[in-house]
Amino acid sequence: MSMRQRCLNPNNPAFKSYGGRGISICERWELFENFYADIGQRPPGLEIDRIDVNGNYEPGNCRWATVLEQGRNQRKTRFVTINGVTKCMSEWISEFGINRTTLESRLRLGWPVENALTHPKVGHGGRPKKALGGICA
Repeated sequence: MSMRQRCLNPNNPAFKSYGGRGISICERWELFENFYADIGQRPPGLEIDRIDVNGNYEPGNCRWATVLEQGRNQRKTRFVTINGVTKCMSEWISEFGINRTTLESRLRLGWPVENALTHPKVGHGGRPKKALGGICA
């Protein structure tokens, strides 16, 4: 689906998430030649992505990205900082090898995010025990 359709066509199913919430395409990119000069040829397997998901399609806010990179760069993405390093939750899940369901259960029980990510599975059937004062009981 093209950025022009998402931003400019109210009949496009994605319009409400783009043009409908004020995302626009810079005037310079109305000419394809300018777009091409600014961002270059589309590399195989990549798609246009806005670095700031609330920003416009414009030089400095767009890049070519993989589907995985795009998936980690959405409004709903939750970022977490551990030991001064900020990553999206999906990256931390991959890094620590934790099951997403286990993590979500721990967070619902009130575990601090860092503990929920780094603590090994405990309890019967892999179900985490309720956290008490940030420490697992």
